[in-house]
Amino acid sequence: MNRTVLLILIAVVAVLGVSSLFVVTETEYAIKFQLGKIVRSDYEPGLHVKLPFVNNVRKFERRILTLDTAPEQMITSEQKFVAVDSFVKWKIVDVSRFYTSTQGNERVALSRLDSIVKDRIRNQIASRTLPEVISEQRVTTMLDIANSANESTSEFGIEVVDVRIKAIELNDDVRESVFRRMAADRQKEANLYRFQGREESERIRADADRQVQILLAEAQRDGQTLRGDGDAKSTEIYANTYGQDEEFFAFYRSLQAYENAFSGSQDVMILDPSSSFFDYFSSGEARNREPRDQ
Repeated sequence: MNRTVLLILIAVVAVLGVSSLFVVTETEYAIKFQLGKIVRSDYEPGLHVKLPFVNNVRKFERRILTLDTAPEQMITSEQKFVAVDSFVKWKIVDVSRFYTSTQGNERVALSRLDSIVKDRIRNQIASRTLPEVISEQRVTTMLDIANSANESTSEFGIEVVDVRIKAIELNDDVRESVFRRMAADRQKEANLYRFQGREESERIRADADRQVQILLAEAQRDGQTLRGDGDAKSTEIYANTYGQDEEFFAFYRSLQAYENAFSGSQDVMILDPSSSFFDYFSSGEARNREPRDQ
């Protein structure tokens, strides 16, 4: 009998020992209650002790959770209806407040969070036009929604980490209106690019024409300079030659005159044989005067 009692006592002690221990992981919050009252909620991950039958422990998720809301019809500042489908990333930051405000019921927390976030989304959509809602401004809109929602969820011990719009569905008439506006905007941008292209083309052509005129002017200037230098050099050579042998120079000029005068096969010239033009025809000796070109 004594042995049976001993075994029973050992079993009871083992059960009490096991029930007095609990483990908190890195992904959990733990709240210890005593007769329904919170006595501690700041447990670190690890093994902890409680009083059996006096204390009980409830655990809550520490990680970021997702609330995937149902699509809802909302209206923009242009009085156009859109179906907005969104989701929320949230987490518990104050487990005691979370338990007190929701009695530890996650469904109650999700219901309140859903109502708060949708109300903020509705306000943001109503203050923006449809192009602003579906454009790159959507990121700014989501940040505004998350910041605004956190002001209301803090009393529940909840933090809204992020709010994202998955899709914005338009009615058929609204969709057609948006497409027409987008097409008009793209056409406007295309016309602007074409105008800028033509303007740049005209500028390049004008610059090229100016450069051509400058090059031609410089070429003509250099050509005139070279011709002037050549004429001056030629005059200098003729002058030097004439000064060295005047008779030979006169003879050479007469030959040039004869060549020019008799170059045509059908030309007829009537001249006095005694004229100075025929000085080198009538005598082998050069005269001291230059023949006249006729």
